[in-house]
Amino acid sequence: MTTSPAFDFWIFDLDNTLYPASCRLFQQVDRRISQFIADTLALPVDEARRLQKHYFRTYGTTLRGLMEEHGMEPGPFLAFVHDIDVSVVPPDPQLGALLDAAPGRKFVYTNGSARHADNVLRRLGISARFDGVFDIVDAGFAPKPDPAPYAVMAQRFGVDPTRACMVEDIARNLGPAKDMGMTTVWIRTDADFAKPGAHDLSMVDHVADSVGEWLADMLGQGAA
Repeated sequence: MTTSPAFDFWIFDLDNTLYPASCRLFQQVDRRISQFIADTLALPVDEARRLQKHYFRTYGTTLRGLMEEHGMEPGPFLAFVHDIDVSVVPPDPQLGALLDAAPGRKFVYTNGSARHADNVLRRLGISARFDGVFDIVDAGFAPKPDPAPYAVMAQRFGVDPTRACMVEDIARNLGPAKDMGMTTVWIRTDADFAKPGAHDLSMVDHVADSVGEWLADMLGQGAA
């Protein structure tokens, strides 16, 4: 534990990271992705869901699969799947206070849209704590863990990876950050696709049950 974290840059994933997965917010997005595919490709919902998961596993995001396999324009997809009820996410003033106490610049790096990030950050009450959002559009629709957008993100925000940490709920997404020299933090989850496999363990420096817990420990403030 330290009261002087050695980071000038803090990079956070959004979904199931800055808010607890128990809110089940992302399940709304998940269902709307299935519905979008069913409506757009004229498929039964169960077939649309199978295709959704196939594209996620193959391309990193369902959107990327739809773009590659069907030439789909991303704008309508992003608008539809992120039209959700964020009221299930509780405001988190304690997280806001911890972010205030953490010295340095803070960013969100998400495979979602900037609009979605803005809605969630506003609901959490922590928008003002962040210096920028890097979304899937900024990434050229190349999702994490494709390493190329990590470099673009770091250049855009002037991030020195050796003075940065990255916090994620999907362990494999920490690989490129680790390769760049960042300290990596995995927010533990029950989702099998998010857990580190045996080959992923080297990319995880720290494990925590929540961002608040980890920040509190880093800042010497005990359990959050």
